[in-house]
Amino acid sequence: MASTSTSDSSGTASAPSFSKPLSLPLTSEQLDEINAYLSTLSPQQILSWAIDHLPNLFQTTAFGLTGLVAIDMLSKLTESPPPLIFIDTLYHFQETYELVQDVEKKYGVKVNVFKPDGCETVQDFEKKHGERFWEVSEDAYDYWVKVEPAQRAYQALSVKSVITGRRASQGGERSSIKPLEVDSTGLLKLNPLFKWTFPLVQAYIDENDVPRNKLLAQGYRSVGDWHSTSKVKEGEDERAGRWKGRNKTECGLHKDYFSMKAQATGV
Repeated sequence: MASTSTSDSSGTASAPSFSKPLSLPLTSEQLDEINAYLSTLSPQQILSWAIDHLPNLFQTTAFGLTGLVAIDMLSKLTESPPPLIFIDTLYHFQETYELVQDVEKKYGVKVNVFKPDGCETVQDFEKKHGERFWEVSEDAYDYWVKVEPAQRAYQALSVKSVITGRRASQGGERSSIKPLEVDSTGLLKLNPLFKWTFPLVQAYIDENDVPRNKLLAQGYRSVGDWHSTSKVKEGEDERAGRWKGRNKTECGLHKDYFSMKAQATGV
């Protein structure tokens, strides 16, 4: 659909005029216009825009610091924040599971939990795929514990748009992210804190008394599965503790879905 934008007296571009919610799919021109506008806004303003415009909006989170900031901001912007989706790989730290409960209690937001298909426990998963499957094939492991459950969640909940905790300052494949992206399945991904740095995130967490993972006080910065997460040394990048020593910066959730599926299933 066509859109128009105007400028105020200072010459600053005003919001593009789109339907509420957006009509999908977006054209590349519409996406560019939206990103040009969102790039001028604060994270809170981006989230407010998303609440008004993004269809079937949820927040996907592993309860990292950036995702927690977004949860707190949303709690102050609306009485009905987007529901949360948590992919339980079965290999999270106990501290992460405790944090999920802390967030539910503090914010009263619904957390939709999805696990690997047909698995409730580590034993179930290892009976199906073998022990230490991540050492056999990292991509196949990522697909079965994260990508496939996420796609199942999106289908079960009719998700069209998700809020993520990705930031450009995290580096790797995230260094060039934009406020709003469309993945290979057509899912809209909003990155409201895309231009924030770690110190800004940390300051917000401290100033607003946001619940956080207890592991952060033990030298961790980015927390994922216990077998691929290690402490970060002074001066190291915040995600240096993820997949340490390996040429890897993403878990698969933000890679091409069809490629991940083909590698894991041969289909």
